[in-house]
Amino acid sequence: MRGFVLRFIVTGIAVVVAAQIIPGVTIDSFAAGVVGVLVLAILNAVVRPLLYLLSAPFIVVTLGLFMIVINAFLLNVVSALVKGFHVAGFWPAVGGAVLISLVSFVVNMVVADRGHVQVVVSPSRSRKIRHIN
Repeated sequence: MRGFVLRFIVTGIAVVVAAQIIPGVTIDSFAAGVVGVLVLAILNAVVRPLLYLLSAPFIVVTLGLFMIVINAFLLNVVSALVKGFHVAGFWPAVGGAVLISLVSFVVNMVVADRGHVQVVVSPSRSRKIRHIN
């Protein structure tokens, strides 16, 4: 549960950063930002997997770049559903989706499900040097 809350907070920070950096993505109030992040989290959990499944051929052909279009579409849906959360078109949605996805990817790689930071280390293999005579 802590991991979910931490990821929610990080996604919220990523959305706020996207609103500060990406022209065309704006949040009018703190409440609109929280509701926007909540709606985005629900859409990402429920709708995005279905969209990925339905558009799998496009994702394969574009080597995964179509996933950015899907994420931008979901960001536009949040903009349509949440008053005070604005995305001014396709390209700001793409920029916001890329930034939010990058931040979420990095945090999901570092934060475990239980909410603590994890470091994955692969065991080193001892190399044996064989001399051939």
